[in-house]
Amino acid sequence: MYITRFLCDSFRNIRSQELVPDPAVNVICGKNAQGKTNFMEAVWLFTGEKSFRGAKDSDFLPLTGSERRVSMRLAFESGGRENEILFGLSEGKKQIEINGVRRRGVSALTGHFCAVIFSPEHLSLIKNTPNLRRSFLDNAICQIRPMFSKTLYQYDHTLTQRNSLLKDILRHPELRDTLEIWDERLAFYGSRIIRGRVEYLEKMKEYARQIYFDLSGGESLDLFYQSTENLEEEDLYASMIEKYRQTQREDIQNGFTTTGPHRDDIEFLIDGRNAKSFGSQGQQRSIVLSLKFSEARMLAAATGEMPVLLLDDVMSELDQKRQEYILNHIEGYQVIITCCDVQNTDLLEKGAVFTVSDGRIQRET
Repeated sequence: MYITRFLCDSFRNIRSQELVPDPAVNVICGKNAQGKTNFMEAVWLFTGEKSFRGAKDSDFLPLTGSERRVSMRLAFESGGRENEILFGLSEGKKQIEINGVRRRGVSALTGHFCAVIFSPEHLSLIKNTPNLRRSFLDNAICQIRPMFSKTLYQYDHTLTQRNSLLKDILRHPELRDTLEIWDERLAFYGSRIIRGRVEYLEKMKEYARQIYFDLSGGESLDLFYQSTENLEEEDLYASMIEKYRQTQREDIQNGFTTTGPHRDDIEFLIDGRNAKSFGSQGQQRSIVLSLKFSEARMLAAATGEMPVLLLDDVMSELDQKRQEYILNHIEGYQVIITCCDVQNTDLLEKGAVFTVSDGRIQRET
């Protein structure tokens, strides 16, 4: 899968723009606040996912001019045929067309144009709270198993109900007997989530180890799923129910459920040392890149299509060896990279270089 043409009449500060990228590597250079990340965000929206910057629809509207609308088209090669998607936004309403057919809602885009995004915000995967690491894993699984999102929703809904009941039991002890039904439901959905995460992470681990080894020039990376549950139990469902019974008194005192997949985490080790505590900025960035490249390989294996790689501000804090790997050794994918320093392109062996200024992107000869 690769983009053949991007047309934009208006999106943030990008106006009247047509871009024809190279099927291999594309580097977009420019100073800060010129539109590099805006372009990446615009392309990402064609996947049907929300903005990776957490932006609202109103943030997509042009920054200047009297016409307050978004209008973009993306043409791409997939499955041996040319496809085109129209993405429009006007008066708070989205307009979606896929190959000339009007569709309702951005969810209709899922599965048509596939991409994997890296942005500086993703560096917090290593350094920040377990919630971000769980979300990364869950979102990656949902791309290849859409029904997994329904299981996540059902678990979160059941967890909210159980936590509410735990608070009520402090005032109404007679409600304690009703906990059993919520324990069973929570264990049912929770065991499915944990099994799904562990299975996905085990497959991702093999890709990530090799990619990190190549990126770093010989360092080893390992990933471990850390759970409040006993992953060795053959019947995880029954084990979780028993765990809820054992921690019932503690849960009632705290007013929330203390065990389950909502408390789990992922640990990253570089040469046997905890990356969160001992990893440098460059090493932590390399781990996230390894995860993102692994996500792309998992998606390609599941769909039969190589997703487009969108790498925003990826070059900073990487040494020359890592930069050269990203520019020249990611084979089989169309890659779009943004950076501030045009000298980063000196290592590029083949592909295209673009410069961006005030929302206008131009290809360099």
